[in-house]
Amino acid sequence: MATPYTPKSILITGAAGFIASHVTNRIVRNYPDYKIVVLDKLDYCSNLKNLLPASSSPNFKFVKGDIASADLVNYLLVTENIDTIMHFAAQTHVDNSFGNSFEFTKNNIYGTHVLLEACKVTGGQIRRFIHVSTDEVYGETDEDAVVGNHEASQLLPTNPYSATKAGAEMLVMAYGRSYGLPVITTRGNNVYGPNQFPEKLIPKFILLALRGKPLPIHGDGSNVRSYLYCEDVAEAFEVILHRGEVGHVYNIGTKRERTVTDVAKDVCNLFNLEADKVIQYVDNRPFNDQRYFLDDEKLKSLGWSERTRWEEGLRKTMEWYVANSDYWGDVSGALLPHPRTLMMPGSEGSEEVKGMLNLFTNNQTKMVTPVSKGSPKTHSLKFLIYGRTGWIGGLLGKICEKQGIPYEYGKGRLEERSSIVLDIQSVKPTHVFNAAGVTGRPNVDWCESHKPETIRTNVVGTLTLADVCREHGLLVMNYATGCIFEYDANHPEGSGIGFKEEDTPNFTGSFYSKTKAMVEELLKEYENVCTLRVRMPISSDLSNPRNFITKISRYDKVVNIPNSMTVLDELLPISVEMAKRNLRGIWNFTNPGVVSHNEILEMYKKYIDSSYKWSNFTLEEQAKVIVAPRSNNEMDGAKLSKEFPELLSIKDSLIKYVFEPNRKVPAN
Repeated sequence: MATPYTPKSILITGAAGFIASHVTNRIVRNYPDYKIVVLDKLDYCSNLKNLLPASSSPNFKFVKGDIASADLVNYLLVTENIDTIMHFAAQTHVDNSFGNSFEFTKNNIYGTHVLLEACKVTGGQIRRFIHVSTDEVYGETDEDAVVGNHEASQLLPTNPYSATKAGAEMLVMAYGRSYGLPVITTRGNNVYGPNQFPEKLIPKFILLALRGKPLPIHGDGSNVRSYLYCEDVAEAFEVILHRGEVGHVYNIGTKRERTVTDVAKDVCNLFNLEADKVIQYVDNRPFNDQRYFLDDEKLKSLGWSERTRWEEGLRKTMEWYVANSDYWGDVSGALLPHPRTLMMPGSEGSEEVKGMLNLFTNNQTKMVTPVSKGSPKTHSLKFLIYGRTGWIGGLLGKICEKQGIPYEYGKGRLEERSSIVLDIQSVKPTHVFNAAGVTGRPNVDWCESHKPETIRTNVVGTLTLADVCREHGLLVMNYATGCIFEYDANHPEGSGIGFKEEDTPNFTGSFYSKTKAMVEELLKEYENVCTLRVRMPISSDLSNPRNFITKISRYDKVVNIPNSMTVLDELLPISVEMAKRNLRGIWNFTNPGVVSHNEILEMYKKYIDSSYKWSNFTLEEQAKVIVAPRSNNEMDGAKLSKEFPELLSIKDSLIKYVFEPNRKVPAN
């Protein structure tokens, strides 16, 4: 496989539209080092609200404009140092193309031509030009075909829309061959999911069902289509961007097919409607392809695969439209059996969009340059925090107040999906922090006799929160634990060899640790989660019984083992900064180095109580007074230290943030 491609500055056209907005939000979120410039003229089916998840990111810039403006396109390519173009901008609704075909030619062919010509004159600046086309360029697939159209199949478009997309493809191919432009073309099946303008079949059916109206089906409803969920498609573009080969075409498809009538019946089932009474067959289009069927093996060879089952995706889509039924304003024209184009929120005539444009424009100074080490202005942030009564959750609220960041605590229970959705709709956060969880009362031994409760919160609740936030395009900062490792032959005590982020957990001594290791592994499937492995947390509040120093200073005997630990006074503000930088993945969230129990208590004696005394006992002796074994390990802190070079070692951090502020013993 070829070396993965790494862009620096990407221009995404039509980014306020349905598919492109999901792609934009994903790339902005996953790649903070990429500069993302988006260009959209805000036509009727575009909506600036689609880009709100990305709008506060420092690597994002919105430009209102038309791809048909050669001067604007040339200016952007030069001034923004664009090296990659992802060209989504297009008129796409087939019904409209039958009555307004010249607009399709202007947007889909002429607009593409302007982009290509601008790329040509940059003199090799463009390293990738990804042109987004459609499966409809292949024309109708035979009803009895068992093999789908592959990328080399003949193009036989049957309607004005698909004809303009095929024409644009010919221009893209010609510029690739004549001028060496590094082009890649995609052809995709139907896409569905949140944010889609309701002229399209699935959102139209959902909104009509929600309003108690008939579901209109063109012709006899036997036409067959394949549907992909929007997040799966966004992931496909992410894969093609990095692994796609120049000069190639990639089908983005699924072999799962269903008739239009099947789709209508599935929507009826979601709303408990009787399909026979709700479905209404209406006049067909002038021409309506019976079937589109793609061969998707080429894209799968790059590592992509469909993740979302139809039933799951349709349910998520339905839940979103139920919660956001007024998202597009007056869509009565779009819900007609044969819709007409209207001015909608998202087009430039809307007062709502004028206000949003002002918001985007006011933020441009912070959205122009990708600064992976910088952070957006706090007024653009709002945090939703779970774990109000917990130690970390309470400290997070104080940090937000100190930094002037608006925040609210979640009211819902994590294991109740609907309550999380209500919290998100009410708070409208930019980031979600999960500091909720069961650690035990007073310690992890409690979990051994309360396993269902531990699973419910630590596993089910955390996964539910991650899944809901993924649907809403939100990053989750998840406070996890490093107590899922123990010293072993490859990481012996005192060796300085710590467990890295990619290492497999090896400690199963406590049920608490088992649940934490389990959920961490499952969260790897969620690209919207930043997992922070906290260990033996310490703070300057020595009266807090959860503070590790407070705990061991109250014991008569302690073990003496070096461990990695987390000084919350230093690291919790760093976790807020990580959220601002939209970091994700797994992070060992400890101060560099290790410190032993005896070393901490020596500091306690030196700074707090010079008369303090303690004694040690062995792990074997400790095992007689606890229910579950305890984790002891060293975590590799290189990844976090590279991102935050100013991070203090554990011993220096303890002195600066804990012992010096609490000093009671006079310094010598």
